[in-house]
Amino acid sequence: MQKQDVEAQLSGERDRNEQIDQQKQQLQREQETASDYIIELEDKVYKANKTSLELLKHLKDAEGENETLKNYIIELKQRIAVYIPVKDDPIDKRLAEFINNYPERQRLKIMFMRESEGVYQFGTKRIAVRVEKDKINIRVGGGYLSIDEFLDQYTPTELERLERKDPLKKFSEKIAVQKTIVGKEIREASPLRSSPTRPGNMSPGRGNISPGKRI
Repeated sequence: MQKQDVEAQLSGERDRNEQIDQQKQQLQREQETASDYIIELEDKVYKANKTSLELLKHLKDAEGENETLKNYIIELKQRIAVYIPVKDDPIDKRLAEFINNYPERQRLKIMFMRESEGVYQFGTKRIAVRVEKDKINIRVGGGYLSIDEFLDQYTPTELERLERKDPLKKFSEKIAVQKTIVGKEIREASPLRSSPTRPGNMSPGRGNISPGKRI
């Protein structure tokens, strides 16, 4: 009986060992599967990060291209023709080229108005223009100035004359002067600033001026 019991115990141990081996093998297979899955995920993450970096690079490139296009559009707008020359007039064509390609367009606040070939109105001035060796010269007094010299010298004067002739500006200045005068007289007539007087003995024009009333 003891021998049979020992053999039974040994058989049971062998069965348990086989089960343990099977479980171990199963765990190893699951571990290998998990490792493969982790490697696959890491590969996907790497590819996704690489794609993101490429997209960011393309986005930055696109932003740079957009900025370049914006600058190009602004430059094109600045170069849009603002002066259309008269056909078969070489002086007017050269003047149009100068105006339409002028780098500081905001400085051209007084425009040239053509009257006839070589004769223009510039603000209040009637001028003669000629082209020599592809350079524009403008007659001033007994000689000629280059068009750049002419603009630098006469644009401020013509702008000042234009402002003086502006009726709206004159009206605004006149109203401002009137308000200043009236306000000054009101302050002078204020009881707080004048010397005490008895009622009824106030001087004419003192202390009885209504605000806004023209004197």
